Amino acid sequence: MAGRLDGKVALITGAASGIGLGALELFVAEGARVVAADVQDDKGAALETRFKGQVKYAHCDVTREPDIEAAVAAAQGAFGGLDVLFNNAGAGGEVAGVGAITVEGWDRTFALLVRAVALGMKHALPAMLARGGGSVINTASIAGMQAGFGPYAYSVCKGAVIHMTRCAAAELARQKIRVNAICPGVIATSIIGNIFGMSVAQADQLAAQVASNAAACQAIEKPGLPRDIAEAALFLASDASAFVTGHALVVDGGITMGHPSSWDADAPNFLGALGLTPEQLQQAGYAR
Repeated sequence: MAGRLDGKVALITGAASGIGLGALELFVAEGARVVAADVQDDKGAALETRFKGQVKYAHCDVTREPDIEAAVAAAQGAFGGLDVLFNNAGAGGEVAGVGAITVEGWDRTFALLVRAVALGMKHALPAMLARGGGSVINTASIAGMQAGFGPYAYSVCKGAVIHMTRCAAAELARQKIRVNAICPGVIATSIIGNIFGMSVAQADQLAAQVASNAAACQAIEKPGLPRDIAEAALFLASDASAFVTGHALVVDGGITMGHPSSWDADAPNFLGALGLTPEQLQQAGYAR
């Protein structure tokens, strides 16, 4: 069924690659006009050309409040308003553990993964109220629900996003603004390599490796792909989820429920999906 976002205007942060790009492609296919907010200007310009008249690129470093405010203004200026905000931009942030975290690393990670989400909602609110309501979708993570799925600071931040989502949903419900989060599992994107401090080329290679390995590490035997998260975002953005707010939707192929009883004790696990050396895992805080 096409046209599930007909007439809607969406703002997606981190829209030039990974989950954000997958969501942008699906949103446009379903009838939305989209502001693609990112710092990858070449990719953003290419998106404007590829989806002429349907996509507007806005350079947006989400750690800078004026950039977020300008991206919302771009949605209003180019398409007349804002109905959907997908707070998706992110990276691995500080990888140090409890005993080695720095003030600078901690603050940088929170600015990107927590403060940016709060400011996105702050600046989207007036634009959504002018349209009579809207839908906010925040990218959290299974790392925010269970320990062991991400570095220390990243995991704490994603836990904060989940609770922020609930708090905002409670406050904004009577104003007809729904707020939900998506908690992806192991998704084959470059953010995994980013967590390990890899170059762009190395991160892309790791994403392909994860796509190959992950299916054996979770109940649903297929790799998690950006399209899987995009489909969840489409549901939350559309009127099909009109009765859903304050929810953290887990989209993880079943990895957080543990191994099915039919698996043997040596079955691959989450870390096996990454396929990295013990030294690389230890560097990112995954030492056991």
